[in-house]
Amino acid sequence: MAAATMRKKAEELVEKAMKGNDGSHDASHVWRVRDLAISLAREEGLSSNSDSMEIVELAALLHDIGDYKYIRDPSEAKLVENFLDEEGVEETKKVKILNIINGMGFKDELSGQTLCESLPEFGVVQDADRLDAIGAIGIARCFTFGGSRNRVLHDPEIKPRTELTKEQYMKKEEQTTINHFHEKLLKLKKLMKTEAGKRRAEKRHEFMEEFLKEFYVEWDGRA
Repeated sequence: MAAATMRKKAEELVEKAMKGNDGSHDASHVWRVRDLAISLAREEGLSSNSDSMEIVELAALLHDIGDYKYIRDPSEAKLVENFLDEEGVEETKKVKILNIINGMGFKDELSGQTLCESLPEFGVVQDADRLDAIGAIGIARCFTFGGSRNRVLHDPEIKPRTELTKEQYMKKEEQTTINHFHEKLLKLKKLMKTEAGKRRAEKRHEFMEEFLKEFYVEWDGRA
């Protein structure tokens, strides 16, 4: 895993860069993703390679810095690259870390981009991030984000969008929080890259399905 000094500096950068974000994309989210990624990496047999574990941990720690949903200044897009340069991370590791971060988003999968076959660390970090987007934590994060953007909770007249493109997904058009489950969250189980991620996704996915069933029952006044 990442050396203690670099890990501490990366954690400090996370806390500074993500300060002021709503609770769906704050430092706590990053700590959970880092811990999940390390756990998945061990299950996937990457722990025998110290370089792989360092790449996994740093990519997980830095993955949401410069997120397009929260970026306040164009210079923030270079924060991660500048950090890796300042810390003297060797070029091959730096390129892998940046490739993982730049390609792991759902919007990138919609556009057909994938790095999983060439980078085993990619699947581990992406799965960890997606596991934190589903299940009980995922539900809490979804409603936290929706509330921060003043989204409508649910409107039966607004149907979930199907066959989304990257551009449609990123477009800030009126949508509901509940529709986000159908447009993204319920799809993540099938998009897991690692066997360890697939196993963990099962329970979290089922929990979301049960939640939505109860939500619709209560919304319609049937319970």
